[in-house]
Amino acid sequence: MKILVINGPNINMLGVREPDIYGKENFKTLCKTIKDFSKKNGVSVKLFQSNYEGDLVTAIQKALGKFDGIVINPGAYTHTSIALLDAVKSVQIPTVEVHISAVENREDFRQISYIRNACISTITGKGINGYIDAIKILMSHSEAK
Repeated sequence: MKILVINGPNINMLGVREPDIYGKENFKTLCKTIKDFSKKNGVSVKLFQSNYEGDLVTAIQKALGKFDGIVINPGAYTHTSIALLDAVKSVQIPTVEVHISAVENREDFRQISYIRNACISTITGKGINGYIDAIKILMSHSEAK
């Protein structure tokens, strides 16, 4: 199985950005955690991070025919980007939305998720371990097919 893990704006600032909300683990730890779990479970994983919406759309589009699943933390674009929603709908690759914090318990504007409409599942509030749960969901989804 091949999974593309996409991280949007400011995820590269983990450990620095509001550690009381996002935790103390840094981006390097997030990447290592994902790679270690994937290797142990026979999953090929590619990690991608950008602060630019267009780069995220392009990464999703380029996944077509190359990846069996996508894990995406769109960051702030969760609440603003119809372009990301349209990209995921276009490629029709099973996608899981992940948020490190419990967005449902945060500001009103964080209650809207456009991309959720194209995802098979959403995980929030589990810190970086939410990415592992997302990969497990995609693995189960693939096995069910």
